[in-house]
Amino acid sequence: MHSRRTVLTTAAAAAAAAALGVGEAHAVPSPVPSPTSPPPATVERLRRLIARMSPEEKAGQLFVMRVYGHSATDPDPADVAANREEIGVANAAELIAEYHVGGIIYFGWAHNTRDPHQIAALSNGIQEAAARLRVPVPVLISTDQEHGIVARIGAPATLLPGAMALGAGGSTEDARTAGRISGRELFAMGVRQDYAPDADVNVNPANPVIGVRSFGADPQAVARMVAAQVGGYQSAGVAACAKHFPGHGDTDTDSHVGLPYIHHSAEEWERLDAPPFKAAIAAGIDSVMTAHIVVPALDPSGDPATLSRPIVTGILRRRLGYDGVVVTDSLGMEGVRVKYGDDRVPVLALKAGVDQLLNPPDLSVAHAAVVRALRDGELSEQEIDAKLLRILTLKERRGLFADPYTSREQVDRVVGVRAHRAAADRIADRTTTLLLNRDGVLPLSRRRTGRLLVAGADPAAPSGTGGPPTAVLAEELRRSGFTATVLPTGTAPSRELIARARAALAQRDAAVVATYDITSASSAQRTLVEELVATGKPVVQLAVRNPYDIALLDGVAAALASYSWTDVELRAAARVIAGRRDPVGRLPVAIMRADAPQTALFQIGHGLRY
Repeated sequence: MHSRRTVLTTAAAAAAAAALGVGEAHAVPSPVPSPTSPPPATVERLRRLIARMSPEEKAGQLFVMRVYGHSATDPDPADVAANREEIGVANAAELIAEYHVGGIIYFGWAHNTRDPHQIAALSNGIQEAAARLRVPVPVLISTDQEHGIVARIGAPATLLPGAMALGAGGSTEDARTAGRISGRELFAMGVRQDYAPDADVNVNPANPVIGVRSFGADPQAVARMVAAQVGGYQSAGVAACAKHFPGHGDTDTDSHVGLPYIHHSAEEWERLDAPPFKAAIAAGIDSVMTAHIVVPALDPSGDPATLSRPIVTGILRRRLGYDGVVVTDSLGMEGVRVKYGDDRVPVLALKAGVDQLLNPPDLSVAHAAVVRALRDGELSEQEIDAKLLRILTLKERRGLFADPYTSREQVDRVVGVRAHRAAADRIADRTTTLLLNRDGVLPLSRRRTGRLLVAGADPAAPSGTGGPPTAVLAEELRRSGFTATVLPTGTAPSRELIARARAALAQRDAAVVATYDITSASSAQRTLVEELVATGKPVVQLAVRNPYDIALLDGVAAALASYSWTDVELRAAARVIAGRRDPVGRLPVAIMRADAPQTALFQIGHGLRY
């Protein structure tokens, strides 16, 4: 890791500065404000840079790629083997040298993101590799840091409530603050683009891939939250990305494994799905991500939106007037691969109007296909140059040409600092939603219900969080003066575990049970709750992902929703259960009755108070 402010010192880096007409890097990188049209001199400078590129270099700049490794020249044999198997090179530096890629996306702990200093050093190494290219262009480093259930970078970076939790809080200022904090920390680690916020309107409780990643089911409320988050991220110097256009909120198929269909009419799409994307565009968003979904009302061809010119160019570009960067969702997902081969998909996406190609399953095949289409005239050079200008303009706007580097000192000043963690807790305290509270059992009383059993689901936590949900809940309840015994039972508890939990509750005053996406009457989690209720002791149920579980649970004394199992949201829920905070969150989605799916058990806006 660089021990002081890193400046461009290599001959290649100096050549980059000369080619771009920029001087020495600033002493401290400064966040860049939201998009404005660049001055003509800047546009001309970027056009000259594009004109120097070969077809192979131009094609490479269109790709955003994953890579294994925790440094740009990672010597770990396992990472080298994984990279060579997947992309034919050893590490990020070789990827950039071989393919001239314009973007790299960070994934989780196993791939790239072990701790903030390591991430910053990896970012610097990537930029150094890019500076050594014949035509040096800084890399746009991105990640999926939505917070909540999707967080590629864990503690000690600050973890914030996810979208549906923010939707429950209802505060656009909290959404903006969360985006700003996240953006500042990403910027300090060398990440200049976040694939957030999610602009999908989750109107389908059975949605297997969006759910709590959405702010809710009310299009106008989602639009307000999306605009606020765009402002937060981009005020911190990080490009935001609204996803998944034209709207992934009403699917019951995961596009990672299949091709979903959205059967909204054009009018329904305009009313339900379009408002958040319109709000993002009005807020000056830097990028939009396409979805691998079929919307027959918008394009009857059966092509997924990522490959649909009527959707990407006709609607997003022309009707909505968006001229920023459009990036595909991962091209390795099954939803975009079911109709065309991996050599055709990137070309068709570019023809549809996309600018950046994210994670094709075989980069050598995808890159060669784009070069071939460019040489053969299927893709015009003018068209590709326009895409590159949009991408380079984004990089210019986010300060990458001025200074793409970061430093250890910047990480220490910004990432995971006390003020950010305190703000995350304050925001989380405004999100927990109390759905049911029979006989005023909550808040729990240390005198009557001081001995607690904490049981239930322990889904795998995002890296760097506080541990299994039951352990986090118990720890926070102990801070409130309760005695808490932990018995994790998982998302599919065995009969033996259920029996152990029932026996344990017989020796205690009440139970707090974490549930995770109970989807059927035969769920073992439902059986666990029924057995605990049968003891006659109060059972407090906490939904730690989608809030719909309560529709399948009878007899619980109280029910709450935290919208995620990361520690910041679990600790906030435990404070509500213990009476240290009042529940103020309101449902951003409706919960329908299990026995009458057209009838609401709880409407949007429901939320009890103490």
